[in-house]
Amino acid sequence: MVNPDLKQQVMDDIVLLWLIGVKVVLVHGGGPEISSMMDKLGKKSEFVDGLRVTDKETVDIVQMVLAGKVNKTLVTLLEKRGGKAIGLCGMDGKLIQAKIKDPRLGFVGEVTNINKDPVMDILEKGYIPVISTLGCDDDGNAFNVNADTAAAHIAGALGAERFILMTDIAGILKDKDDPSTLIPEITIGQAKTLKDEGIISSGMIPKVQCCLTAIEAGVKNVVIMDGRVPHSILMELLTNEGAGTLVKGE
Repeated sequence: MVNPDLKQQVMDDIVLLWLIGVKVVLVHGGGPEISSMMDKLGKKSEFVDGLRVTDKETVDIVQMVLAGKVNKTLVTLLEKRGGKAIGLCGMDGKLIQAKIKDPRLGFVGEVTNINKDPVMDILEKGYIPVISTLGCDDDGNAFNVNADTAAAHIAGALGAERFILMTDIAGILKDKDDPSTLIPEITIGQAKTLKDEGIISSGMIPKVQCCLTAIEAGVKNVVIMDGRVPHSILMELLTNEGAGTLVKGE
């Protein structure tokens, strides 16, 4: 999504699905943009287990970038392509409720509850909800929530027919260095076996965990797909071949 042409194609696909009556919810992060803004402000990015360490100053930057620049840019792109979109932050209407995940990480949030009502209201009015993944607690604290994890919880709360997890690899691969070894379909049980065997490893582990979270919450099917492939969303939803790896319950 850092490629402007690819971003435009994704927006085109979302608007096309919306035009034919598919209710789409777009959940986004913005790691590269956050890192870029931190660099401009002279603040160093630090990560632990792949999660950004987020002190009070950093969570303010995250809120500014995600709920402001990134969210409104995506809303504008969808509108320019002919769609109707409304931007939401996870703090709006306590959409994403969270607590501190690990004191070492500061204001990094673990999702405790999803209030789906704001999303449903927007869908029912015929708009595409665009959600930035900031969480909040009852004391008004803001939390930086991993976008994949937040999206999984939101999909579950909505009872989504399909949760599409866009990433920068082809899907789950038997050989991580060989895209031709793509596994087109897998169950959660098989995924656990592949994890034990070391085939699912490193950055794919949290993505598969997100699949499990979504399926346990009631999502029927989850797809891990290569977001770098043009029109991969349409390939997945509108063709028999699909795209990426389809993860199903038992």
